[in-house]
Amino acid sequence: MNSKATLTAASSPLQVIGVDFTSRPTKRKPITVAIGEFDRGVLRLTRIDEHTSFELYAAWLQSPGPWTGAFDLPFGLPRELVETLGWPTQWLPLMQHYAALSREEIRDTFAAFCNARPIGGKFAHRACDGPAGSSPSMKWVNPPVAYMLHAGVPLLIEAGVHMPGLHNGDITRVALEGYPGLLAREILNNRSYKSDDRAKQTPERLIARKDLLDALEQGRTRLALRLRLSHAQRDDLVADASGDRLDAVLCMLQAAWASGQPGLGLPAHIDKLEGWIVSAPNA
Repeated sequence: MNSKATLTAASSPLQVIGVDFTSRPTKRKPITVAIGEFDRGVLRLTRIDEHTSFELYAAWLQSPGPWTGAFDLPFGLPRELVETLGWPTQWLPLMQHYAALSREEIRDTFAAFCNARPIGGKFAHRACDGPAGSSPSMKWVNPPVAYMLHAGVPLLIEAGVHMPGLHNGDITRVALEGYPGLLAREILNNRSYKSDDRAKQTPERLIARKDLLDALEQGRTRLALRLRLSHAQRDDLVADASGDRLDAVLCMLQAAWASGQPGLGLPAHIDKLEGWIVSAPNA
């Protein structure tokens, strides 16, 4: 009987989560959370939740494990930036220092840093930015990822989740840094599939979303996972011209991939100040 119970537990699907984060959640632009079950290479989307405030999102972060999630916000700042500014070079003290700043102070500090540097090298980058093709985490506009870090990481720390390589917490609730653009570009190259601007929500972007979902359902990515959707779910993801729900699903796929990798797919020698974007190539 015990062996059968063990076998059942071992073969039960793993809960995985993808989070499309925003630094200013509203009813129009909520924090979007995709929740799925991963089993033997197949990821089934069970539902998508929307949180219109940080308070609702913080309460959801306390959801009991086990789960593994990929969150679309930077978990760290570039080491070059931190050392130049004379900020703490240990991750938790750095995040505490950063959280104590206002957004205006962050903008002015980072703008002064950029203004003192030559054209073509204004921003400092993390080691993962090149392989992932991501924006520098100190960028405060288009997209304002510096504010996303400022708003999102303290909530993860307060929730007590485990952030591998950066911060120890509840190992049944694992938070990884995700980036949906990394997986989307593998399939679509430079084709755009989303826009918050209604004027740019074109038929071409709708077709791109359909093509992206076709590839994910057929497992045509280097992650080698198959996404399973109901017809209603697929229609919903295609219809969301902002791409927020689809981005949450892309992060969910990154979390599923990480859950089956040694060390969650993170580099063996991750920079413990900068962090790493899950599934980014690590040559």
